[in-house]
Amino acid sequence: MADVQAVIFDIGNVLIEWQPERFYDSVIGPERRKAMFAEIDLHGINDVVDRGGNFRDTIYAAAEANPGWADEVRMWHDRWIEMAAPAIDHSVRLLQALRAADVPVFALTNFGIQTFEVAEPVYPFLGEFDRRYISGHMGVIKPEAQIYQMVEADCGLDPTALLFTDDKPDNIDAAAARGWQTHLFEGSQGWADRLVQAGLLTQAAAQ
Repeated sequence: MADVQAVIFDIGNVLIEWQPERFYDSVIGPERRKAMFAEIDLHGINDVVDRGGNFRDTIYAAAEANPGWADEVRMWHDRWIEMAAPAIDHSVRLLQALRAADVPVFALTNFGIQTFEVAEPVYPFLGEFDRRYISGHMGVIKPEAQIYQMVEADCGLDPTALLFTDDKPDNIDAAAARGWQTHLFEGSQGWADRLVQAGLLTQAAAQ
């Protein structure tokens, strides 16, 4: 395993839970939520936002196009911060422990321009990265190869010196194909163990 010169975190479901279905289950019930998600590709619409589309305009246009679900679709904008919650505290501690150990830490995330602006004051640790690669500003999303190329070009590090964690296998596979070291995030303890294994944190620091 090559030496790691920077650690790269995904944000959704790595540092902050992102479970829109759970939110809608709590508000409109599982049956109505399943019916709505079967009828409307809300995650696909969110991809437009993550590529840089205006958050409010994109969601409100989807609501107008689906009048039977208009109120529920608008919640994706109006109550978005309730879907992006809570923080995954152990992962946040790992981010901060890496910084304390002088390990460069980057974010590589599918996130909209306006949604990130909503999240930042709620989650101050989003300001603690050495570099942030936010898809909305980049105009491209994971797992497209271009976003990884853009990270490499900006940071100037060899791909083999990057250690990246993400909860989606497709995103991990795309990074691995470029030579990045990768870890599929399935829980913060597994990620902590990987950081210790890589010699980046001590067991005590990874708690």
